[in-house]
Amino acid sequence: MELRTIPIGGHKIAYRQVGAGPPIVLLHGVLSDSRYWTPQFDELARDFTVIAWDAPGAGSSTDPPETFSIADYAHVLAEFVRALGIERAHIGGLSWGGALALELYRHHPDMVRSLMLADTYAGWKGSLPAEVVYARLEQCLQESELAPAEFIPNWLPGLLAPSAPAKLVEQTTAMMSDFHPAGYRAIIRGMAEADERDVLPSIRVPTLLVWGEGDKRSPTSVAGEMRNAIRGARLVVIPGAGHLSSAERPDRFNAAVRAFCNQNPL
Repeated sequence: MELRTIPIGGHKIAYRQVGAGPPIVLLHGVLSDSRYWTPQFDELARDFTVIAWDAPGAGSSTDPPETFSIADYAHVLAEFVRALGIERAHIGGLSWGGALALELYRHHPDMVRSLMLADTYAGWKGSLPAEVVYARLEQCLQESELAPAEFIPNWLPGLLAPSAPAKLVEQTTAMMSDFHPAGYRAIIRGMAEADERDVLPSIRVPTLLVWGEGDKRSPTSVAGEMRNAIRGARLVVIPGAGHLSSAERPDRFNAAVRAFCNQNPL
């Protein structure tokens, strides 16, 4: 999984690309980067071109202004996909990445062949009570001033099921520890302000929702609301997984994605 870089609109965007076949573009969550999708690279690249970026302010990409909105991220994402010579792709996102996928659809629907939304939200504002959004935003802004060891252990119980293997806990901790304070603030502010509820009923592409049964950050009630709002959406609930369902149960996640993409060819 060679790390590549490409200049996009004044940003240096890092990304990984493997495989051959119809393109799947995967969008990571908060405190994460393209490394999160390693289990999907390993499996889905047999049938698809799998692409995962480091969003501006994450991984090996450069930081955006802290005023960067989720719409700004969506426009950079569209430029990034086009720069790779891709006109249309399956778009998948976890958590913040799922909200970003919805914002991409808002502005660039012709680019999206299908949506695969995992353990996500219609933006925090669109899925959570106002007091929860405020508390999360304040917590994250405070954390951005701390060393990783001071706050990442507190995140893990909300991200992973108690049965998550020790190696996954270690890998997740290492990746989260590489966070960018400025990028973290930009992403979190954008997520707190995002409300994608108006996008959901407008979606006219096949949509797969994948949720960990034990997700504590975005419970399955959020998944149910999204399924009801998106015409024809299919929901797959993965037992024994938490918020990071695609990393905890990659076998179940990858099987669902492969079947879905094969049923909805480009």
